[in-house]
Amino acid sequence: MIDTDFIGFRLPVHTQLVDKGRLRFFAKAIGETNPVYLDEDSAKAAGWRSLPVPPTFLFCLDMERDNPYDYMVTLGIELGKVLHGEQQFSYHQVACAGDRLTFDSRITDIYQKKEGAMEFVVRDTAVVRETGEQKQEKVADLRSIIIIRHR
Repeated sequence: MIDTDFIGFRLPVHTQLVDKGRLRFFAKAIGETNPVYLDEDSAKAAGWRSLPVPPTFLFCLDMERDNPYDYMVTLGIELGKVLHGEQQFSYHQVACAGDRLTFDSRITDIYQKKEGAMEFVVRDTAVVRETGEQKQEKVADLRSIIIIRHR
């Protein structure tokens, strides 16, 4: 069983630059046809600074951290027993290509169900945009819940 003392555990903070090419690739991969996600002129005509970040792309950027599964090793979780449980996104602003986004994640809950047959680990991530002069604007709050199956 995972030690609940890990509640509050902070993962290393990381920063990612939002790249236009990756945004276009992601939009095509998910079947997005709205030109604001594919063409910068269309995005600007719609009022965006550049190509806007599609809703679930922030999760992809969060996975760009060095060793994205390291926290599971730290918590003693066997990767082969992990299931994706849930994802939530709360947006405060839209991020666009060219933004530098910082991801700050913490383990906020660990609990069991089915008499310990399943454990749940909740990870909350604050995403902020660097705006210069050491200022930041909150972009989103992400929540990811993984399930660890026990026999």
